[in-house]
Amino acid sequence: MLVTYLEARRDICIALTVCRIIGAKLSTAGRATGPSIAIPAWRIRIEERIANPRALIGRLICFRSGNTRPRIVRTVRMAFAGTNVSLSQPDIMQKLTERIDDLKQRIAAWGKRIRRYTERSTRFNQNRLFQSDQKRLYK
Repeated sequence: MLVTYLEARRDICIALTVCRIIGAKLSTAGRATGPSIAIPAWRIRIEERIANPRALIGRLICFRSGNTRPRIVRTVRMAFAGTNVSLSQPDIMQKLTERIDDLKQRIAAWGKRIRRYTERSTRFNQNRLFQSDQKRLYK
């Protein structure tokens, strides 16, 4: 079967495909794949929750400093959606500052959650390593 299909081409991709089709096991010797450190799904979600307000804070600060480009104005309107705040109010700068502070506090809380988990995980792993192999821990 291999002779007829691979006679014209001797490509590694075709060989891998044929091996997968016939169910042959491939050796992983020589590959540079170490143990992959998987990031938990909840941490990825929290990091996404942090990234969006950071971008929003940047645009709110741009608006506060006088940038009135349409994209910035649209973002500011979106930031105040659902509230009774319009951009023509006289105290809009104070409202902007309050909104920025609120977003910064949320980011700090989410970051603290990730930091708390990381510290706990490190502490747990070090305790386990201390019980099993102290020499490797101190190395």
